[in-house]
Amino acid sequence: MGTKSTTKKIIMIMLLLIMRMMVFVADAESDTNGVFDPCSDAQIQRMDGFTFGLAFSSKDSFFSNQTQLSPCDKRLPLSGGGKAQLAVFRPKVDEISYLTIDSSSFNPAKAGGYMVAFAGRRYAARSPPILVADDSHTITSFTLVLEFDRGTLQNMYWKKFGCKACSGDYSVCLNDEDCAVPNSKCKSNGGTFDCNISIQLTFSGTDKHLEVLNSWYEVKNLQKYSLYSLFQNLLI
Repeated sequence: MGTKSTTKKIIMIMLLLIMRMMVFVADAESDTNGVFDPCSDAQIQRMDGFTFGLAFSSKDSFFSNQTQLSPCDKRLPLSGGGKAQLAVFRPKVDEISYLTIDSSSFNPAKAGGYMVAFAGRRYAARSPPILVADDSHTITSFTLVLEFDRGTLQNMYWKKFGCKACSGDYSVCLNDEDCAVPNSKCKSNGGTFDCNISIQLTFSGTDKHLEVLNSWYEVKNLQKYSLYSLFQNLLI
């Protein structure tokens, strides 16, 4: 009796593994974008993977002769001195993604306090530098929109929704537009709050087949500052 029960369990486990493998293969086959370098150009369709980077440094380090350049541009001094930090992500096109950077091993203030999103070489799309942290506060929640035209990335920009969602003892409104946490409350400084950087990523424009990318409009219609609390509850 015990042998039959064990055999059934083994068969069920094998079936589950096969199902998971089938889902993984189907997902991989739907990704037609073979470009994984954030400093290379790609033309995407819906449900492809798309690689982009985030560079953290001082605001001035993203400019040369008063012109903002892509972090991929060798004229910028980002690679010198070991001060700039880099994170690379590959979300699925036109899905609302929630990206996080663990603050336990990364201090954005020490890296320079500002963040720029970037991808591509010929078009060298890059977002404006945005403040992440200074000596007093850390902004933990952001919304980034990737705008495509016929599958080619044209623009990257940050969206702000004000301080309506600021709440709790750890939330402070900066400049009437950003919710921030005092650095003294962060775990990395002996506090109790996870000051992880969270980025709500969305897409707009059209893919290479002229299919409309709708995820940004879905978030915009929700009229919410971010999906942080939703994802936080799912991860508990």
